[in-house]
Amino acid sequence: MTISIRVMTAGDGYRYLLNAVVAGDGDRDASSALTRYYLEAGTPPGIWLGAGLPGLAGEIAVGASVSEEQLRRLMGHGQDPSSGEQLGRPYRKFATAGERAQRRIDQFPKSLTAGERAAQQTLIEAEEAQNPTNAPVAGFDLTFSVPKSVSTLWAVADGGTQALVAQAHHTAIRDVIALLERDVAMTRVGAKGPRGAVAQVDVRGVIATAYDHYDSRTADPQLHTHVVIANRVQAVDDGKWRTLDSRAIHAAVTGLSEHYNAVLSDHLTQILGVGWEARERGAGRSTAWEIVGVPQELMDEFSSRTRDIEQVKDRLVDEYVSKHGRQPSPKLVWQFRQQATLETRPPKQQHSLSDLTSQWRERATALLGEDAPTWASALLAGSEHEPLLRADDIPLEDLEEVAEVVVQQVGDRRATWKRWNLHAEAVRQTMDLRFASANDRDAITQQIVDAAERVSLRLTPSELATSPSLFRRADGASVFRPKAGTVFSSEQVLAAEDRLLAASNDRSAPTVPLAWIEDAARTKNRDGHTLSVNQEQAIAKIGVSGRVLDVLVGPAGTGNTTCRV
Repeated sequence: MTISIRVMTAGDGYRYLLNAVVAGDGDRDASSALTRYYLEAGTPPGIWLGAGLPGLAGEIAVGASVSEEQLRRLMGHGQDPSSGEQLGRPYRKFATAGERAQRRIDQFPKSLTAGERAAQQTLIEAEEAQNPTNAPVAGFDLTFSVPKSVSTLWAVADGGTQALVAQAHHTAIRDVIALLERDVAMTRVGAKGPRGAVAQVDVRGVIATAYDHYDSRTADPQLHTHVVIANRVQAVDDGKWRTLDSRAIHAAVTGLSEHYNAVLSDHLTQILGVGWEARERGAGRSTAWEIVGVPQELMDEFSSRTRDIEQVKDRLVDEYVSKHGRQPSPKLVWQFRQQATLETRPPKQQHSLSDLTSQWRERATALLGEDAPTWASALLAGSEHEPLLRADDIPLEDLEEVAEVVVQQVGDRRATWKRWNLHAEAVRQTMDLRFASANDRDAITQQIVDAAERVSLRLTPSELATSPSLFRRADGASVFRPKAGTVFSSEQVLAAEDRLLAASNDRSAPTVPLAWIEDAARTKNRDGHTLSVNQEQAIAKIGVSGRVLDVLVGPAGTGNTTCRV
């Protein structure tokens, strides 16, 4: 995904923001960020983004520089960055491990002896130390990273081309933030409970700060921007400041990531005339769209971080196969990759863009066998300009066909889905098309998603009553139903589930006597852990000739148990 999300707390998350994202900002003109060679180490200063800025007491314009004091007020305390006025409720304060332990210790009965009291106190303190301490959410760090071929071209091209690539990147970010503000950013009001109701209501926009970075932790080119969205939004109906509905953001991040890929490709084609092609990245990884003419060898040369991660991930996969005798699931492979990312993460270093650019050009020149900036200019000059489409250039019947493909593809990966799942796949299915504007792409995507919803099987029941206009959004939906929260499936998926249920009732598989299973359950497995069997539920494991079998225990009294090797 080219957009990753990180929850930022008012404690550790805020310190991460200062140390890893804002650190090294130079005193430079934000309007020229990433358009000239910086001789000093660090990154350009952060700027303000978001349609929620006019609701603040101070006059902060979009694109204005972010000061450290403003950031401290907003992200550190949930306050207006200019006036210091509290935006909504102050951050909640959670008890520390020591405070939680002391509360339990204070409840000890007086009849305990000194020795018993000390022993219990030691146990409680150790237990509370292991439990996590909650922290209030200050914001969400959405990191926008351009595809590797874009970073590669940007790294070795001349200054003018670098400026145009950065311009396309920033424009694509603004397009995505606008989509997020329209379809994702919401807040919740009301009260939970049997007599309460929680409404999801519209907000006036988000307040965000954006920080441009241009290299990875291994000093390879990686043009990316941290967009930190504050967990403070102003409701449209009453003007009060509340927190964002974080569930909506997490549900939409994949769709937003695919949308960023698409609009960035459109902008780069409009500005530079580059073409795009799909490239497979191996098992377990999705197809990537890269600039035509940027060789994979050059991209690999600038992907040392990826190589380190893949090596550790492959080692973790091999260890899993050696231990369990089977390949890990895609979810486990993803977890191994996340673990490898942390294990191979080097300390962050500060470089000047001037030094980095010189190094990148030297490495690229050595690999290409020609001057890297000259190669980049020739690539752009020889690009075949792809036709740019308008929304009305595509027939409606074609959109209906794409919608059916979208539902089929989503159904191959999920049993149920929501609108943002369809949105992400709709963008993937139209990545080979270039649109003249973000509005044209958005219009086509929304039409495909609407058609895909009609093709899907709706599982969420319709409303039993019509909500008054006071409790309806602009689209007519009830505020008591989460936006884009309708759950869908398909007849094909339900039919497959029926086949699985029918197969589960088939007792014709080879069986072993239940006594064997009970005997195996009383022994220890190869790892030395005692096994247990519940006849009425579950799955036990037994060792046969050095191999582990999955055993489905039958109902009590049947005498037999189905084995699946």
